[in-house]
Amino acid sequence: MNKTTELYSGKAKTVYETDSPDHLILEFRDDATAFDGTKKASLARKGAVNNQFNAFIMTQLQTAGINTHFVEQRSANESVVKRLAMIPVECVVRNIAAGSICKRLGLEEGQTFAEPIFEFFYKDDALHDPMINDAHILAFQWATADEIEQMKQLTLAVNNILKPLFAEAGILLVDYKLEFGRFHGELVLGDEFTPDGCRLWDADSGEKLDKDRFRRDLGNVIEAYEDVANRLGITLT
Repeated sequence: MNKTTELYSGKAKTVYETDSPDHLILEFRDDATAFDGTKKASLARKGAVNNQFNAFIMTQLQTAGINTHFVEQRSANESVVKRLAMIPVECVVRNIAAGSICKRLGLEEGQTFAEPIFEFFYKDDALHDPMINDAHILAFQWATADEIEQMKQLTLAVNNILKPLFAEAGILLVDYKLEFGRFHGELVLGDEFTPDGCRLWDADSGEKLDKDRFRRDLGNVIEAYEDVANRLGITLT
């Protein structure tokens, strides 16, 4: 499969057309951003680490029965994916209090929830990804009622797959976001699953092993990502 023209460039990935109408190539770049793109940096090896991390997680999810857009890893920092018509919402699951929910509800970081919390957010950096609900999605016709239910069920199913996977590696899956799209009318998991889009804490020390290291200027961002990959048994190149 040949890469052709650039389709668009996001905050940390560039998407290319291919000679197949049903497939795209994702290039994971070394760019790091936070706070809706207001904080930026370039971190050596980040693109390659995230691409290989994502390939591993997507393969794990597909093996467990989750339909994803991932097709194959093409190189250290590129992957072939199905071309989806993306739904402009983020699906978030929270197992432990961290990030925006602490500010919204006055929670102390680290509080474990009795049950996972599911939330929808509208994907728009200019609006700071506001929280929304089913009614907004239906009113603006971003997704059908059936698709809304599928997104909820699939996002929680991912939690049941990945939470024990990380736990076996001594890591707490604190929270994460997923995005979905349509492929020939079928709902499919898209975007990525990397430490950029989830929170991962060491189960013993509570050390942050995710993008919060960049957000909070904790240092050793990529070293933390690589630590998680190594614990999961991902062979990085």
